[in-house]
Amino acid sequence: MKRYRIRRYEGCISCMKCASECSFGAITTNGKRELVFHHERCTDCQRCVSFCPSGVLYITEDENRYKGNRVFTEDVINEINIQAETGSALLSSMGASGDDIPIYFDKMLLNASQVTNPSIDPLREPMETFTYIGKRPEKIERNGEGEIVDNLPPHLELETPIMFSAMSYGAISLNVQKALADASEKLGTYWNTGEGGLHESLYKYSANTIVQVASGRFGVHERYLNAGSAIEIKIGQGAKPGIGGHLTGKKIVGDVSKTRMVPEGLDAISPAPHHDIYSIEDLAELVMSIKEVTGYKKPVMVKVAAVHNIAPIASGIARSGADVIVIDGYRGGTGAAPKRIRDNVGIPIEVALAVVDQRLREEEIRDRVGVIASGGIRNSSDVVKAIALGADAVSIGTAALTALGCHLCASCHTGRCAWGLATQDEELSRRLDPEKGAERLFNLVSAWTREIKEFMGGMGINSIEALRGNRMALKGTGLNEKELEILGIGYIGE
Repeated sequence: MKRYRIRRYEGCISCMKCASECSFGAITTNGKRELVFHHERCTDCQRCVSFCPSGVLYITEDENRYKGNRVFTEDVINEINIQAETGSALLSSMGASGDDIPIYFDKMLLNASQVTNPSIDPLREPMETFTYIGKRPEKIERNGEGEIVDNLPPHLELETPIMFSAMSYGAISLNVQKALADASEKLGTYWNTGEGGLHESLYKYSANTIVQVASGRFGVHERYLNAGSAIEIKIGQGAKPGIGGHLTGKKIVGDVSKTRMVPEGLDAISPAPHHDIYSIEDLAELVMSIKEVTGYKKPVMVKVAAVHNIAPIASGIARSGADVIVIDGYRGGTGAAPKRIRDNVGIPIEVALAVVDQRLREEEIRDRVGVIASGGIRNSSDVVKAIALGADAVSIGTAALTALGCHLCASCHTGRCAWGLATQDEELSRRLDPEKGAERLFNLVSAWTREIKEFMGGMGINSIEALRGNRMALKGTGLNEKELEILGIGYIGE
Protein backbone atom coordinates (compact mmCIF):
# COMPACT_ATOMS: atom_id res chain seq x y z
CA MET A 1 0.00 0.00 0.00
CA LYS A 2 1.52 3.32 -1.06
CA ARG A 3 1.82 5.81 1.78
CA TYR A 4 3.06 8.92 -0.05
CA ARG A 5 2.67 10.39 -3.52
CA ILE A 6 5.33 12.47 -5.28
CA ARG A 7 3.75 15.43 -7.07
CA ARG A 8 5.03 18.22 -9.27
CA TYR A 9 3.58 21.44 -10.56
CA GLU A 10 4.16 22.71 -14.08
CA GLY A 11 7.59 24.23 -14.60
CA CYS A 12 9.85 21.19 -14.18
CA ILE A 13 13.07 21.80 -16.13
CA SER A 14 14.05 18.10 -16.24
CA CYS A 15 17.37 18.75 -14.50
CA MET A 16 17.16 15.30 -12.83
CA LYS A 17 18.44 16.77 -9.58
CA CYS A 18 15.66 15.08 -7.60
CA ALA A 19 16.61 11.66 -9.00
CA SER A 20 20.27 12.10 -8.07
CA GLU A 21 19.36 13.23 -4.55
CA CYS A 22 16.80 10.49 -3.78
CA SER A 23 18.60 7.76 -1.83
CA PHE A 24 15.56 5.48 -1.57
CA GLY A 25 15.01 5.03 -5.32
CA ALA A 26 11.62 6.73 -5.22
CA ILE A 27 12.63 8.96 -8.15
CA THR A 28 14.63 7.50 -11.03
CA THR A 29 15.13 8.28 -14.72
CA ASN A 30 14.64 6.31 -17.89
CA GLY A 31 16.71 6.36 -21.05
CA LYS A 32 14.78 9.35 -22.38
CA ARG A 33 15.78 11.64 -19.47
CA GLU A 34 12.29 11.41 -18.07
CA LEU A 35 11.51 11.09 -14.38
CA VAL A 36 9.96 7.88 -13.10
CA PHE A 37 8.21 7.99 -9.70
CA HIS A 38 8.16 4.88 -7.49
CA HIS A 39 5.72 6.17 -4.89
CA GLU A 40 5.86 3.02 -2.76
CA ARG A 41 9.54 3.75 -1.94
CA CYS A 42 8.99 7.32 -0.81
CA THR A 43 9.65 8.07 2.89
CA ASP A 44 8.77 11.78 2.77
CA CYS A 45 12.34 12.71 3.73
CA GLN A 46 11.90 15.98 1.77
CA ARG A 47 15.35 15.75 0.15
CA CYS A 48 13.96 16.08 -3.38
CA VAL A 49 11.70 18.96 -2.37
CA SER A 50 14.60 20.83 -0.73
CA PHE A 51 16.90 20.51 -3.74
CA CYS A 52 14.43 21.10 -6.59
CA PRO A 53 15.75 24.30 -8.24
CA SER A 54 12.33 25.09 -9.71
CA GLY A 55 10.38 24.49 -6.51
CA VAL A 56 7.83 22.34 -8.34
CA LEU A 57 8.05 19.12 -6.30
CA TYR A 58 5.96 18.31 -3.25
CA ILE A 59 4.96 15.19 -1.31
CA THR A 60 1.43 14.34 -0.22
CA GLU A 61 -0.16 11.40 1.54
CA ASP A 62 -1.67 8.86 -0.83
CA GLU A 63 -5.37 9.40 -1.53
CA ASN A 64 -5.91 5.66 -2.05
CA ARG A 65 -6.53 4.41 1.47
CA TYR A 66 -7.91 1.53 3.44
CA LYS A 67 -11.30 2.46 4.80
CA GLY A 68 -10.68 1.39 8.40
CA ASN A 69 -12.63 2.31 11.52
CA ARG A 70 -11.92 3.51 15.06
CA VAL A 71 -10.47 0.14 16.07
CA PHE A 72 -8.84 -1.05 12.86
CA THR A 73 -7.43 2.20 11.58
CA GLU A 74 -5.65 2.63 8.26
CA ASP A 75 -2.23 2.29 9.95
CA VAL A 76 -3.29 -0.90 11.76
CA ILE A 77 -4.57 -2.47 8.54
CA ASN A 78 -1.43 -1.46 6.65
CA GLU A 79 0.83 -2.98 9.32
CA ILE A 80 -1.17 -6.23 9.36
CA ASN A 81 -0.72 -6.52 5.60
CA ILE A 82 3.02 -5.83 5.80
CA GLN A 83 3.47 -8.58 8.39
CA ALA A 84 1.25 -10.94 6.43
CA GLU A 85 3.49 -10.45 3.41
CA THR A 86 6.87 -10.55 5.17
CA GLY A 87 6.41 -12.59 8.35
CA SER A 88 8.76 -10.12 10.07
CA ALA A 89 8.59 -7.87 13.11
CA LEU A 90 7.84 -4.27 12.23
CA LEU A 91 10.96 -2.12 12.48
CA SER A 92 11.05 1.64 12.84
CA SER A 93 13.39 4.43 13.90
CA MET A 94 13.32 7.62 15.95
CA GLY A 95 11.20 7.85 19.10
CA ALA A 96 7.64 6.83 19.92
CA SER A 97 4.94 9.25 18.86
CA GLY A 98 2.69 8.05 21.68
CA ASP A 99 -0.35 10.03 20.60
CA ASP A 100 -2.34 8.95 23.67
CA ILE A 101 0.51 9.40 26.17
CA PRO A 102 0.65 12.93 27.63
CA ILE A 103 3.72 15.07 27.06
CA TYR A 104 3.94 16.23 30.65
CA PHE A 105 6.41 18.99 29.80
CA ASP A 106 3.56 20.68 27.91
CA LYS A 107 1.26 20.41 30.94
CA MET A 108 3.60 22.20 33.34
CA LEU A 109 4.06 25.94 33.68
CA LEU A 110 7.01 27.67 35.32
CA ASN A 111 6.71 30.23 38.08
CA ALA A 112 8.19 33.75 37.86
CA SER A 113 9.39 36.30 40.39
CA GLN A 114 7.74 39.67 40.84
CA VAL A 115 8.08 41.94 43.88
CA THR A 116 9.15 40.27 47.12
CA ASN A 117 11.54 37.98 45.28
CA PRO A 118 12.61 40.14 42.33
CA SER A 119 13.77 38.71 39.03
CA ILE A 120 17.38 38.80 37.88
CA ASP A 121 18.57 40.39 34.64
CA PRO A 122 20.90 37.85 32.96
CA LEU A 123 22.32 40.56 30.69
CA ARG A 124 23.60 42.62 33.61
CA GLU A 125 24.03 40.20 36.49
CA PRO A 126 25.97 36.92 36.83
CA MET A 127 24.01 33.86 35.72
CA GLU A 128 25.58 30.43 36.22
CA THR A 129 24.82 27.61 33.78
CA PHE A 130 27.93 25.69 34.82
CA THR A 131 27.22 22.38 36.55
CA TYR A 132 29.07 19.23 37.45
CA ILE A 133 27.87 15.65 37.28
CA GLY A 134 28.86 12.95 39.74
CA LYS A 135 29.01 12.22 43.44
CA ARG A 136 29.13 15.16 45.80
CA PRO A 137 31.66 15.23 48.66
CA GLU A 138 30.24 14.21 52.03
CA LYS A 139 32.04 17.02 53.88
CA ILE A 140 34.58 19.80 53.50
CA GLU A 141 38.06 18.81 54.65
CA ARG A 142 40.89 21.17 55.60
CA ASN A 143 44.59 20.58 56.11
CA GLY A 144 46.70 21.75 59.06
CA GLU A 145 46.97 25.26 57.57
CA GLY A 146 43.20 25.52 57.27
CA GLU A 147 43.23 25.22 53.47
CA ILE A 148 40.42 23.28 51.82
CA VAL A 149 41.48 19.81 50.69
CA ASP A 150 40.25 18.79 47.23
CA ASN A 151 38.21 15.69 48.06
CA LEU A 152 35.88 15.95 45.08
CA PRO A 153 35.09 12.49 43.61
CA PRO A 154 35.53 11.96 39.84
CA HIS A 155 33.02 14.11 38.01
CA LEU A 156 32.17 15.83 34.73
CA GLU A 157 32.26 19.62 34.42
CA LEU A 158 29.73 21.16 32.04
CA GLU A 159 29.51 24.78 30.98
CA THR A 160 25.88 24.15 30.02
CA PRO A 161 23.48 21.52 31.40
CA ILE A 162 23.02 20.06 27.91
CA MET A 163 24.91 17.03 26.59
CA PHE A 164 24.62 14.94 23.40
CA SER A 165 23.07 11.48 23.71
CA ALA A 166 24.68 8.15 22.84
CA MET A 167 24.57 7.46 19.08
CA SER A 168 26.93 4.78 17.85
CA TYR A 169 29.35 4.74 14.94
CA GLY A 170 27.58 2.44 12.53
CA ALA A 171 24.11 3.61 13.42
CA ILE A 172 25.19 7.13 12.42
CA SER A 173 27.94 8.24 10.09
CA LEU A 174 31.43 9.27 11.16
CA ASN A 175 30.70 12.82 9.98
CA VAL A 176 27.86 13.06 12.48
CA GLN A 177 30.13 11.94 15.31
CA LYS A 178 32.78 14.43 14.20
CA ALA A 179 30.20 17.22 14.34
CA LEU A 180 29.03 16.14 17.80
CA ALA A 181 32.60 15.89 19.13
CA ASP A 182 33.69 19.22 17.69
CA ALA A 183 30.60 21.01 18.99
CA SER A 184 31.06 19.46 22.45
CA GLU A 185 34.62 20.75 22.63
CA LYS A 186 33.54 24.28 21.68
CA LEU A 187 30.55 24.25 24.07
CA GLY A 188 32.35 22.77 27.06
CA THR A 189 30.04 19.76 27.22
CA TYR A 190 30.13 16.06 26.25
CA TRP A 191 29.08 13.69 23.50
CA ASN A 192 28.64 9.91 23.84
CA THR A 193 30.10 7.27 21.53
CA GLY A 194 27.20 4.85 21.95
CA GLU A 195 28.00 1.15 21.79
CA GLY A 196 30.07 1.25 18.60
CA GLY A 197 33.55 1.97 19.92
CA LEU A 198 35.58 5.09 19.14
CA HIS A 199 37.01 5.83 15.70
CA GLU A 200 40.75 6.56 15.68
CA SER A 201 40.19 10.10 14.36
CA LEU A 202 38.07 11.00 17.41
CA TYR A 203 40.51 10.08 20.19
CA LYS A 204 41.72 13.69 20.13
CA TYR A 205 38.32 14.73 21.57
CA SER A 206 38.70 12.48 24.64
CA ALA A 207 38.36 15.41 27.06
CA ASN A 208 34.75 15.84 25.87
CA THR A 209 33.91 12.20 25.18
CA ILE A 210 31.84 9.67 27.12
CA VAL A 211 32.52 6.09 26.06
CA GLN A 212 29.87 3.41 26.38
CA VAL A 213 30.00 -0.22 27.45
CA ALA A 214 26.92 -2.09 26.24
CA SER A 215 25.96 -5.75 26.46
CA GLY A 216 27.70 -6.64 23.17
CA ARG A 217 30.95 -4.98 24.34
CA PHE A 218 31.60 -3.86 20.75
CA GLY A 219 34.83 -1.90 20.44
CA VAL A 220 35.56 -2.10 24.18
CA HIS A 221 39.21 -2.38 25.23
CA GLU A 222 41.49 -0.75 27.79
CA ARG A 223 42.60 2.11 25.56
CA TYR A 224 38.99 2.88 24.67
CA LEU A 225 37.93 2.95 28.33
CA ASN A 226 40.75 5.32 29.20
CA ALA A 227 40.00 7.56 26.20
CA GLY A 228 36.77 8.93 27.65
CA SER A 229 36.22 11.43 30.44
CA ALA A 230 33.52 9.08 31.72
CA ILE A 231 32.36 5.51 31.04
CA GLU A 232 28.69 4.69 30.61
CA ILE A 233 27.36 1.16 31.20
CA LYS A 234 24.28 0.86 29.03
CA ILE A 235 21.65 -1.43 30.53
CA GLY A 236 18.69 -0.16 28.51
CA GLN A 237 17.32 2.69 26.42
CA GLY A 238 13.96 4.41 26.20
CA ALA A 239 13.10 3.33 22.66
CA LYS A 240 13.40 -0.38 23.45
CA PRO A 241 13.47 -1.21 27.17
CA GLY A 242 14.28 -4.80 27.97
CA ILE A 243 15.70 -5.79 24.59
CA GLY A 244 19.12 -5.56 22.96
CA GLY A 245 20.44 -3.70 19.95
CA HIS A 246 20.85 -4.68 16.32
CA LEU A 247 23.07 -3.14 13.67
CA THR A 248 22.56 -4.83 10.31
CA GLY A 249 25.50 -6.34 8.46
CA LYS A 250 25.14 -3.90 5.57
CA LYS A 251 26.28 -1.15 7.96
CA ILE A 252 29.25 -3.19 9.26
CA VAL A 253 31.73 -2.07 6.61
CA GLY A 254 35.23 -0.59 6.53
CA ASP A 255 36.14 1.38 9.62
CA VAL A 256 32.86 0.45 11.32
CA SER A 257 33.97 -3.18 11.25
CA LYS A 258 37.43 -2.28 12.54
CA THR A 259 36.17 0.05 15.29
CA ARG A 260 33.46 -2.31 16.52
CA MET A 261 35.76 -5.34 16.18
CA VAL A 262 33.05 -7.18 14.21
CA PRO A 263 33.67 -8.94 10.85
CA GLU A 264 32.41 -7.06 7.80
CA GLY A 265 28.87 -7.90 6.76
CA LEU A 266 28.04 -9.67 10.04
CA ASP A 267 25.07 -8.37 12.03
CA ALA A 268 26.11 -6.86 15.37
CA ILE A 269 23.49 -8.02 17.86
CA SER A 270 23.67 -6.83 21.46
CA PRO A 271 22.14 -9.31 23.92
CA ALA A 272 19.12 -8.13 25.87
CA PRO A 273 20.96 -8.50 29.22
CA HIS A 274 24.62 -8.14 30.12
CA HIS A 275 25.47 -11.79 30.70
CA ASP A 276 27.57 -10.86 33.71
CA ILE A 277 24.88 -8.69 35.36
CA TYR A 278 21.88 -10.33 37.03
CA SER A 279 21.80 -8.32 40.26
CA ILE A 280 22.86 -5.01 41.76
CA GLU A 281 25.85 -6.86 43.19
CA ASP A 282 26.87 -7.94 39.68
CA LEU A 283 26.48 -4.35 38.49
CA ALA A 284 28.63 -3.14 41.39
CA GLU A 285 31.33 -5.60 40.34
CA LEU A 286 31.41 -4.25 36.78
CA VAL A 287 31.41 -0.66 38.06
CA MET A 288 34.41 -1.38 40.26
CA SER A 289 36.19 -3.28 37.47
CA ILE A 290 35.86 -0.27 35.18
CA LYS A 291 37.01 2.07 37.93
CA GLU A 292 40.04 -0.13 38.52
CA VAL A 293 41.08 -0.24 34.88
CA THR A 294 40.74 3.57 34.65
CA GLY A 295 42.61 4.24 37.87
CA TYR A 296 39.56 5.45 39.81
CA LYS A 297 39.89 8.79 37.98
CA LYS A 298 36.76 8.73 35.84
CA PRO A 299 33.08 8.73 36.80
CA VAL A 300 31.11 5.62 35.86
CA MET A 301 27.57 6.13 34.57
CA VAL A 302 24.74 3.61 34.28
CA LYS A 303 22.10 4.15 31.60
CA VAL A 304 18.65 2.61 32.08
CA ALA A 305 15.29 2.96 30.38
CA ALA A 306 12.44 4.71 32.18
CA VAL A 307 10.15 1.86 33.30
CA HIS A 308 7.46 1.41 35.94
CA ASN A 309 9.82 0.41 38.75
CA ILE A 310 12.50 2.97 37.89
CA ALA A 311 12.68 4.42 41.43
CA PRO A 312 13.98 1.25 43.18
CA ILE A 313 16.22 0.54 40.17
CA ALA A 314 17.80 3.98 40.56
CA SER A 315 18.20 3.42 44.29
CA GLY A 316 20.10 0.20 43.60
CA ILE A 317 22.32 1.87 41.01
CA ALA A 318 23.15 4.66 43.48
CA ARG A 319 24.24 2.01 45.99
CA SER A 320 26.27 0.06 43.41
CA GLY A 321 29.08 2.60 43.41
CA ALA A 322 28.06 4.24 40.13
CA ASP A 323 28.57 8.01 39.99
CA VAL A 324 25.78 8.92 37.57
CA ILE A 325 22.38 7.52 36.55
CA VAL A 326 21.23 8.24 32.99
CA ILE A 327 17.47 7.76 32.57
CA ASP A 328 16.17 7.47 29.00
CA GLY A 329 12.45 8.13 28.67
CA TYR A 330 9.64 6.64 26.60
CA ARG A 331 10.18 9.04 23.69
CA GLY A 332 13.91 8.38 23.36
CA GLY A 333 15.04 7.95 19.78
CA THR A 334 16.90 5.04 18.18
CA GLY A 335 18.32 3.94 14.87
CA ALA A 336 16.21 0.78 14.84
CA ALA A 337 13.66 -0.82 17.15
CA PRO A 338 10.66 -3.14 16.90
CA LYS A 339 7.80 -0.69 16.43
CA ARG A 340 5.53 -2.48 18.92
CA ILE A 341 8.18 -2.30 21.65
CA ARG A 342 8.98 1.34 20.88
CA ASP A 343 5.37 2.45 21.14
CA ASN A 344 4.18 0.35 24.09
CA VAL A 345 6.96 -0.09 26.65
CA GLY A 346 8.30 2.39 29.17
CA ILE A 347 7.16 5.65 30.77
CA PRO A 348 7.75 9.35 29.98
CA ILE A 349 10.97 10.91 31.29
CA GLU A 350 9.05 13.55 33.29
CA VAL A 351 7.41 10.93 35.50
CA ALA A 352 10.60 8.87 35.83
CA LEU A 353 12.60 11.91 36.92
CA ALA A 354 10.07 12.90 39.55
CA VAL A 355 9.84 9.48 41.20
CA VAL A 356 13.60 8.86 41.08
CA ASP A 357 14.47 12.23 42.60
CA GLN A 358 11.87 11.75 45.33
CA ARG A 359 13.05 8.20 46.14
CA LEU A 360 16.72 9.19 46.35
CA ARG A 361 15.89 12.15 48.60
CA GLU A 362 13.73 10.02 50.89
CA GLU A 363 16.61 7.55 51.27
CA GLU A 364 19.03 10.46 51.80
CA ILE A 365 21.31 9.30 48.99
CA ARG A 366 20.54 11.94 46.35
CA ASP A 367 24.04 13.42 46.60
CA ARG A 368 25.65 10.03 46.05
CA VAL A 369 24.82 10.11 42.37
CA GLY A 370 24.21 12.50 39.49
CA VAL A 371 21.07 12.20 37.35
CA ILE A 372 20.90 12.86 33.60
CA ALA A 373 17.58 12.90 31.74
CA SER A 374 17.08 12.02 28.08
CA GLY A 375 14.29 10.98 25.76
CA GLY A 376 12.04 13.65 24.30
CA ILE A 377 13.94 16.84 25.23
CA ARG A 378 12.89 19.28 22.52
CA ASN A 379 13.77 22.81 23.63
CA SER A 380 15.12 24.98 26.45
CA SER A 381 11.88 24.95 28.45
CA ASP A 382 11.98 21.14 28.52
CA VAL A 383 15.54 21.42 29.89
CA VAL A 384 14.49 23.82 32.66
CA LYS A 385 11.49 21.66 33.62
CA ALA A 386 13.58 18.48 33.63
CA ILE A 387 16.11 20.06 35.99
CA ALA A 388 13.32 21.38 38.22
CA LEU A 389 11.98 17.82 38.41
CA GLY A 390 15.34 16.57 39.66
CA ALA A 391 17.85 16.19 36.82
CA ASP A 392 21.39 17.59 37.04
CA ALA A 393 21.56 17.88 33.25
CA VAL A 394 19.88 16.58 30.10
CA SER A 395 21.04 14.74 27.02
CA ILE A 396 19.66 15.36 23.52
CA GLY A 397 19.71 13.08 20.49
CA THR A 398 16.81 13.64 18.12
CA ALA A 399 17.02 17.41 18.58
CA ALA A 400 20.71 17.27 17.69
CA LEU A 401 20.06 15.20 14.57
CA THR A 402 17.28 17.59 13.57
CA ALA A 403 19.76 20.45 13.80
CA LEU A 404 22.01 18.46 11.43
CA GLY A 405 19.22 18.08 8.87
CA CYS A 406 17.17 15.07 10.00
CA HIS A 407 13.57 15.21 8.73
CA LEU A 408 12.31 12.40 11.00
CA CYS A 409 11.30 10.13 8.13
CA ALA A 410 11.92 7.17 10.51
CA SER A 411 14.01 5.25 7.98
CA CYS A 412 17.34 5.16 9.86
CA HIS A 413 17.30 1.35 9.94
CA THR A 414 17.45 1.17 6.12
CA GLY A 415 20.91 2.74 6.00
CA ARG A 416 19.78 4.99 3.14
CA CYS A 417 19.46 8.28 5.05
CA ALA A 418 19.07 10.98 2.42
CA TRP A 419 20.70 13.59 4.65
CA GLY A 420 23.88 11.60 5.31
CA LEU A 421 23.18 10.99 9.00
CA ALA A 422 22.12 7.37 9.64
CA THR A 423 24.12 5.76 6.87
CA GLN A 424 27.51 4.24 6.08
CA ASP A 425 27.22 4.85 2.34
CA GLU A 426 30.22 7.04 1.51
CA GLU A 427 28.39 9.07 -1.11
CA LEU A 428 25.47 9.77 1.21
CA SER A 429 27.69 10.46 4.23
CA ARG A 430 29.46 13.22 2.32
CA ARG A 431 26.19 15.14 2.26
CA LEU A 432 26.88 16.25 5.82
CA ASP A 433 29.77 18.68 6.26
CA PRO A 434 30.98 18.01 9.83
CA GLU A 435 32.28 21.57 10.24
CA LYS A 436 28.96 23.11 9.26
CA GLY A 437 27.19 20.49 11.36
CA ALA A 438 29.28 21.40 14.41
CA GLU A 439 28.44 25.06 13.85
CA ARG A 440 24.71 24.33 13.79
CA LEU A 441 24.96 22.22 16.96
CA PHE A 442 26.95 24.98 18.66
CA ASN A 443 24.32 27.54 17.66
CA LEU A 444 21.46 25.34 18.90
CA VAL A 445 22.92 24.65 22.35
CA SER A 446 24.14 28.25 22.71
CA ALA A 447 20.63 29.53 21.96
CA TRP A 448 19.07 27.11 24.46
CA THR A 449 21.62 28.11 27.08
CA ARG A 450 20.77 31.80 26.64
CA GLU A 451 17.09 30.97 27.02
CA ILE A 452 17.82 28.93 30.17
CA LYS A 453 19.46 32.03 31.66
CA GLU A 454 16.34 34.04 30.82
CA PHE A 455 14.13 31.42 32.49
CA MET A 456 16.25 31.34 35.62
CA GLY A 457 16.45 35.12 35.77
CA GLY A 458 12.69 35.35 35.53
CA MET A 459 12.39 32.84 38.36
CA GLY A 460 14.70 34.91 40.56
CA ILE A 461 17.52 32.35 40.68
CA ASN A 462 21.00 32.55 39.20
CA SER A 463 22.36 28.99 39.07
CA ILE A 464 21.52 25.50 37.88
CA GLU A 465 22.11 24.29 41.43
CA ALA A 466 19.24 26.49 42.67
CA LEU A 467 16.98 25.11 39.95
CA ARG A 468 17.79 21.42 40.53
CA GLY A 469 14.81 19.63 42.10
CA ASN A 470 13.02 22.94 42.69
CA ARG A 471 9.49 21.69 42.07
CA MET A 472 8.00 24.75 43.73
CA ALA A 473 8.80 26.43 40.40
CA LEU A 474 6.38 24.11 38.55
CA LYS A 475 2.60 24.03 38.41
CA GLY A 476 0.44 21.61 36.44
CA THR A 477 -2.49 22.20 34.13
CA GLY A 478 -4.86 19.60 32.69
CA LEU A 479 -3.53 16.90 35.03
CA ASN A 480 -5.47 14.79 37.52
CA GLU A 481 -4.68 14.63 41.22
CA LYS A 482 -2.72 11.39 40.95
CA GLU A 483 -0.51 12.75 38.18
CA LEU A 484 0.17 15.90 40.20
CA GLU A 485 1.02 13.77 43.22
CA ILE A 486 3.48 11.61 41.28
CA LEU A 487 5.13 14.65 39.68
CA GLY A 488 5.26 16.34 43.08
CA ILE A 489 3.83 19.64 41.85
CA GLY A 490 0.75 21.71 42.62
CA TYR A 491 -2.05 22.90 40.36
CA ILE A 492 -1.96 26.25 38.60
CA GLY A 493 -3.38 29.07 40.72
CA GLU A 494 -2.61 27.36 44.04
